[in-house]
Amino acid sequence: MKLSTFNFQSTTTPQLSTNRGQAIIFAALLFLIISMTIGLGVVHPVINQVESVRSIERGAESLYGAEGVSQDVTYRLLKGMSVDSVETLSFGVATGTATTTTVFDGKEVIASGNRVGFIRNSKAHLITGGGVSFNYGMQSGEGGIILENTSSVLGNAYSNGPITGSGSNLIRGDVVSAGPTGSIEGVHATSSAYAHSIKGSSIDKDAYYNTISNTTVLGTLHPGSSDQATSSLPISDAQIATWESDAAAGGTISSPCPYKITSDVTIGPKKITCDLEISNSPTVTLTGPLWVAGDITVKNTATIAISSSLTGKSIPIIADKTSDRGNSGQISLENSAVFQGVGANSFILFVSQNNSAEKGGTIAAITMKNSVMGNVLAYAGHGEISLENSIKVKEVTAWRIRLKNTAEILYETGLANLLFTSGPAGGYVFDKWREVE
Repeated sequence: MKLSTFNFQSTTTPQLSTNRGQAIIFAALLFLIISMTIGLGVVHPVINQVESVRSIERGAESLYGAEGVSQDVTYRLLKGMSVDSVETLSFGVATGTATTTTVFDGKEVIASGNRVGFIRNSKAHLITGGGVSFNYGMQSGEGGIILENTSSVLGNAYSNGPITGSGSNLIRGDVVSAGPTGSIEGVHATSSAYAHSIKGSSIDKDAYYNTISNTTVLGTLHPGSSDQATSSLPISDAQIATWESDAAAGGTISSPCPYKITSDVTIGPKKITCDLEISNSPTVTLTGPLWVAGDITVKNTATIAISSSLTGKSIPIIADKTSDRGNSGQISLENSAVFQGVGANSFILFVSQNNSAEKGGTIAAITMKNSVMGNVLAYAGHGEISLENSIKVKEVTAWRIRLKNTAEILYETGLANLLFTSGPAGGYVFDKWREVE
């Protein structure tokens, strides 16, 4: 009997192979998912950090754009250059746009910087007015400084010429005679002295010099010191001419001549075409600069005051007859005249353009004597200022200065930044800046 042969094949083997394949695929997928999850967990913060850094960078670039155009426009306003109402500048990939508007007390510059949608804004404010800085209680040109009797200066004294003293004079600060011919002689200074040569003086602190003789120095001697550099006077003729134009823009007074003020009046800006005399006891309120094409006399108990509407501002009163500066343009302030500012750093500045002293003549451009006091400054860039008797003024600058008797100059640090009602070619002074939304 022939037996049939049967082939027995397992029916479970293919199922087991399939399950194993699925498991491998599942494990691979699970591993991939876990890897991606871990990877994204690591990469995502890095990407966020990169984007954050890029955002900061773009924000900074947009701020630079705003600042760049703001500084450009502000600089041009300060220098009296032309400025369009809207100015746009490019800074690489960033742009800056500045819009300038007129506000009640000056100009406002709103600047916006843009870097691919990142915006930064700033606002700058400029005050109308010309700035003038007086850095010394007393400053002179080549004509020098002469101190006589018991005259004194509370502050530093600076000269491009010689500084000489006699009697019991006193400078409560540094004294500087600049240049290779600078000399100090017969002066008592409570601080240090700087000059090419120092003679017959009393210096309470240090002395800087090339030659010295008959001088008492309580501090340190510095022989062989370099000469101090000469310095220009703080107000230019161009600035004074601008003030004159501003005064004339307010109208002209041509009669009666001489023009006399003996009762209370409000005046300015104005040009007066002849001599001006203020006497008796009037109160003269200034609302702008005055230009007098002649001489100015203020005497008796007259009061000159700046209008309360000009808080913190100073006003110039100018004596300048352009056709005769050798003889005219003299200013005389005397006999208990009083000068009043309004608010901090507010002064009345008397300016004479008389140039007799500079030309070798003997006429004093400005004379102040007999109890003159108050918020008053004196300036004669080409002439001599003579101060005598019991007067107290805040600052004096001239080609030559002469103090005698009990004249006293009381310098205030605020004089390093004075604002006037008008200024050169546009006349703006920077006030403040801030970033805005």
